[in-house]
Amino acid sequence: MKIVHWKLIVVLSLMIGFCGSTMVSAQEIKIGVLAKRGTAKAYQQWNPTAAILSEKLHEKFVIVPLKFVDIEPALKNNQIHFLIANSGFFSSMEGKYNLKALTTMVNRRQDVALQEFGGVIIVPRDSRIRNINDIRGKRFMCVKYSSFGGGQMAWRLLLDRGINPKTDCSAFLQGGTHDKVVMAVKKGEVDVGTVRSDTLERMQSEGKIEMEDFKIINKVADSFAFVHSTRLYPEWPFVACQPADRDLRSKVRKVLMLLPNKHEALDAAKVYKWTYPGKYEAVTECLRIIENSKKG
Repeated sequence: MKIVHWKLIVVLSLMIGFCGSTMVSAQEIKIGVLAKRGTAKAYQQWNPTAAILSEKLHEKFVIVPLKFVDIEPALKNNQIHFLIANSGFFSSMEGKYNLKALTTMVNRRQDVALQEFGGVIIVPRDSRIRNINDIRGKRFMCVKYSSFGGGQMAWRLLLDRGINPKTDCSAFLQGGTHDKVVMAVKKGEVDVGTVRSDTLERMQSEGKIEMEDFKIINKVADSFAFVHSTRLYPEWPFVACQPADRDLRSKVRKVLMLLPNKHEALDAAKVYKWTYPGKYEAVTECLRIIENSKKG
């Protein structure tokens, strides 16, 4: 009986060890993504990136679409290993949650590489609003107060021109997604809207709008490939969160930076390539100006 007993213990131990190793290898590595255009778009845009990481690293990577309000709880509760979100989230939470930018997105427009982006302020084509001063007293919609390209960039621009949208507009609203802001402006539900640069061009390519239906306020005349109203800031980073160990971070960074141009993962993400992390001090300054305006 003792021999049988010990044999049983050995077998059970082996089974537990096998199951334990299976559980570890089957662990999902979660990439949180700011779903700026909704959940379906987030999956469509980023699932191929998760797929190539899974293939190259022999781990299961999955996309977790996050609303703006979901990002900080996900970081606080260690629910995601990596994060793809706007530069504002990274700059504001880098120290608080020990985040590390592994790479920075290089956007593309007609095969032109762009490591920066801006905000664009739009009104209906027949609007009487001609310039930033005319926004005073109007219904102004951003994507979210925490949206960097779809809110905070234009917010900072208005503050620089002496207009606080929180107090000087008849309403300072949140649309939820970039598409909803654009459509709210088109339908006349608000007087003015702001979204990140490239939103109008992408929506036009999808047949949702015609850019000629809108007027750009404070349009910047430069060589940047997308229409914009604000100064330019570093593009979105691919961020490592606390649950991702050093070895995993290194491997993910290497896969992303070695992806060849025109790879299906890059095409789906509308990304030209991933490059070395940008300098986000200008983002921090923008957020500081906005925070100071709230205290006044």
